[in-house]
Amino acid sequence: MTSTPDTRHSSASPIPIIHVVDDDPSFRTAVTRLLRAAKYEVRGYASASEFLDSDPCVEPGCVLLDLRMPGVSGLDLQQSLERMEERLPIVFLTGHGDIPASVRAMKAGAVDFLTKPVRREALLRAVENALGVNAKGRAARAVLRELQNRYENLTPREREVLGHVIAGKLNKQIAFDLGTSERTIKAHRASIMVKLGVQSVAELARLAQELGIQPIR
Repeated sequence: MTSTPDTRHSSASPIPIIHVVDDDPSFRTAVTRLLRAAKYEVRGYASASEFLDSDPCVEPGCVLLDLRMPGVSGLDLQQSLERMEERLPIVFLTGHGDIPASVRAMKAGAVDFLTKPVRREALLRAVENALGVNAKGRAARAVLRELQNRYENLTPREREVLGHVIAGKLNKQIAFDLGTSERTIKAHRASIMVKLGVQSVAELARLAQELGIQPIR
């Protein structure tokens, strides 16, 4: 790879950070220099604990992670990151890689698994892929948070009506089930559409599915 990697961020967006977590100081320094020469923002950590203490998931980025380290291992750290809301994609770098470990890492969501010594081109390609995964994931989670905020604006009664609507019921059926008038249900449906920013029942159903809302049969 001869061109400078495109981290694909605007001047208004946070700069992605590459976190290098490896207990080998010479390797950590070498990788950090390589990435900085490629115009990446890089931070190094000697252990998984040191990495977690830095609150790393606030900004976009990815993790270059050693598999075997004293204390918390790379696979253990991967499990910890999976529990965080803003997860950082992981590229494993190890001199001790074996097939079971790599399979476990990939099944748990690792972007790549590279064996030391790693070629510059392979490393930069993996980093670029991981940053792309992170950007897409952050965008998707931002959309979901926005949908959740809209849903929170619904009244308890509107949420109840929503559950009946996405079950495919007519206004008169919902009115009968809830012991109210069809006119009231129409008003609730109109309010739901406005608050959730949708134009059709199909959009409403898709939004409900994304939020995990179950139909009321």
